[in-house]
Amino acid sequence: MKKIEATIKPFKFDEVREALLAIGVEGLSACEIKGFGRQEEHAELYRGSEYLVDFASKVKLELIISDESAPLVVATIQHAARTGRSDDGKILILSIEDAIRIRTGEHGTDVI
Repeated sequence: MKKIEATIKPFKFDEVREALLAIGVEGLSACEIKGFGRQEEHAELYRGSEYLVDFASKVKLELIISDESAPLVVATIQHAARTGRSDDGKILILSIEDAIRIRTGEHGTDVI
């Protein structure tokens, strides 16, 4: 099993979710996060006042999938989330040793 963690731009969330549903992904977790990376802080205007933005808003997606599904899921996220800008985000692929459904005690890929 693999855990896919992807940080994407918030306005790309619906597009990525729909693309994942189209390839058969049955569930994911998402949360709003803030972070910084290579992009530099920049000034923005809000109600006539200028302020510095040093943390970028992102959405973090987490999915647990089978090893066989990983390449397709990663390619789907990459394609749907891409804008061509330097702050498009990241995709991390981690190996999962086991998964357990709390209610039934099932283990492994039956859980996902």
